[in-house]
Amino acid sequence: MDLSLVDLSPVPRDGTATDAYANTVEAAKQAERLGYERIWVAEHHGMASQIAGTTPEVLLGHLAAETDAIRLGSGAVLLNHYSPFKVAEAFGALDALAPGRIDAGLGRANGSPAADRALGVDRHVQNPDEDHANKIEAVATHLYDEYPQGHAYADLEIARSGQGPPVPWVLGSSPSSAAVAGELGLRYCFAAFIRPQFAEPAFETYRESFESSDLAGGIDEPEGMIAVNAVCAPSDEDAARQRAVAEAVYKRMERGVFGARPTLETAIDELGGVPEPTPATLDDDEWPRAISGSPETLVGLFEQLTDRVGVDEVMIQQSVADHETALRSHELLADGVGLTPR
Repeated sequence: MDLSLVDLSPVPRDGTATDAYANTVEAAKQAERLGYERIWVAEHHGMASQIAGTTPEVLLGHLAAETDAIRLGSGAVLLNHYSPFKVAEAFGALDALAPGRIDAGLGRANGSPAADRALGVDRHVQNPDEDHANKIEAVATHLYDEYPQGHAYADLEIARSGQGPPVPWVLGSSPSSAAVAGELGLRYCFAAFIRPQFAEPAFETYRESFESSDLAGGIDEPEGMIAVNAVCAPSDEDAARQRAVAEAVYKRMERGVFGARPTLETAIDELGGVPEPTPATLDDDEWPRAISGSPETLVGLFEQLTDRVGVDEVMIQQSVADHETALRSHELLADGVGLTPR
């Protein structure tokens, strides 16, 4: 089993975006040493005092200078905000900075109405899935310089390393995104920390709709990854205590409350106590948005989940109280899975 990370660059309490980015760099360096396959950074808008991960294409350039071997990517760059050519230019430049190490994770999401207006997002696209698929195809075609002679874009050039263009991934949390990935013949990553109940249907849709195609960056057989919110600690009880922050964040979101993560003590108080440890075995309809456990427990849960959806890689997303807790969790998981240090 391979492990990877996605980092939102949360702003520490009483800190700034500078502190958040420094923490992301430290997490990337640690992940590289521990043997993680890749680290992706996220794109969120309008909440920069809490989440500094607003522009993955910028942060990835800095990570490229601070790492040597780990793959770097976006989780995700939101295509409904941008032109495909501009996205391809950004990722081509990243490939030139980190040759052969860049993943172009392509997704979509609406933010607040104000953020969408500021970004120039059209919320009234007639066929959102078709529009999204067309944009993904355009990004990949630009990245691989595959527009045929005579096409209006055939002479457009982007920066590149010469060691292989960025690898396109389709990201999503529903069967509709899985269908887009399958029909385009691209890799697919499912966000189980958003809609865990759709994990199996999404991967079923991905495989049923998969077509090996001539699209630039395409693959011959389905290839996927699943992203989960998970925190690891020496014992199941310790891990459940740390999971309280994620549980409180999700409860707040259900009430329409968005903002800074609560402290561990505040989270436990809002939940009315420490959450129960995640069971060592979960039925299909019991999989929660956040899980926790000792290395042994989490590895067992990851094996159950990857067997169900048919993938070999798990990407870890976390909502924990502090940066040190996240780093310790990454370390314990790497040891539990048996990653080979670099």
